Amino acid sequence: MTTLYDAPAEDLIEALTATLDEEDAIEAPEWATFTKTGVDRELPPEQDDFWARRAASLLRKVAVDGPIGVNALRSEYGTSKQGTTRYRVRPHQKSKGSGNIIRTALQQLEDAGYVETSENDGRRITGEGRALLDDTAGEVLEDLDRPELERYA
Repeated sequence: MTTLYDAPAEDLIEALTATLDEEDAIEAPEWATFTKTGVDRELPPEQDDFWARRAASLLRKVAVDGPIGVNALRSEYGTSKQGTTRYRVRPHQKSKGSGNIIRTALQQLEDAGYVETSENDGRRITGEGRALLDDTAGEVLEDLDRPELERYA
């Protein structure tokens, strides 16, 4: 039996993005085209499938690290921001990611039945979400035409 830990994360998220794109439950809100992904960003994301990709990444993060809250996920999706002095000699400062994007995507994953809210710990994966991740990981590993995936089989 293949689990989500057996497949490479990048390939699993790519396959999950395609699966979530087909579902009606995961859909980008209209404000998502105008919002930034964090305080340190200047522009919104340019990817067409950004919302489904972020939801797939969040689903995998909740499965691996769950139960996990929005604030911890904001730290995960944040970046280090360069200091704003003239000669750029200040150390980098950590900047958190957008909480609204994470919260809304998690709410959509809850409505789809893949994630549930635990009592005090944040969000955790449901059985249906675990099954989706494991089935998708199995499909990724079946694609053994690529030599870099042979070590995962």
